[in-house]
Amino acid sequence: MTIVLASRSPQRAHLLSLSGVAFEVQSREVDESWQPGEAPEVYVQRLALAKALAVAGELRTRWILGADTTVWIPAAGVPMGKAANREEAKAALEALRDAGSHYVSTGVALLHPARERREVFCVSTRVTMRSFGKRELEAYLDSNDWRDRAGSYAIQGPAAAFVERIEGSYTNVVGLPLAEVVHILGEG
Repeated sequence: MTIVLASRSPQRAHLLSLSGVAFEVQSREVDESWQPGEAPEVYVQRLALAKALAVAGELRTRWILGADTTVWIPAAGVPMGKAANREEAKAALEALRDAGSHYVSTGVALLHPARERREVFCVSTRVTMRSFGKRELEAYLDSNDWRDRAGSYAIQGPAAAFVERIEGSYTNVVGLPLAEVVHILGEG
């Protein structure tokens, strides 16, 4: 069985490859604007479904997987986007550090049009960052690993040194709650 991954994320592709799921990538641009007042978990589910539906078209006989991940601080309740520049990345990382813990939420949409199956859900993982100083932060920012990352970090990269603890799915923090996805695909 080959599924369609409606995402250009190299992290999602890598995770699916590790799990042995055969896939091909077909993605379309969708409006990723956050709606004021929208909870982060609702936001990522809406985007995941929009991504899956954008490629569904004539794909009637295969699973289509859409996903979207965001990082958010409970006190703010607003999804953190990708930093546009170094200063935004620095501010985001300082906010995550100072918050004590934050959440990484991934919305997943699995569609199989021929079977009339639609599974849309969200998995959230709590992440606690340790205290880190200006020198460490500047060295990380110099690496440019913050670019194109929700919350300006990737747990599988150099910022892993900032993460003290996670409660929940590691693969969710990378970008796809793999156990849940593979379970649903295995059920057919």
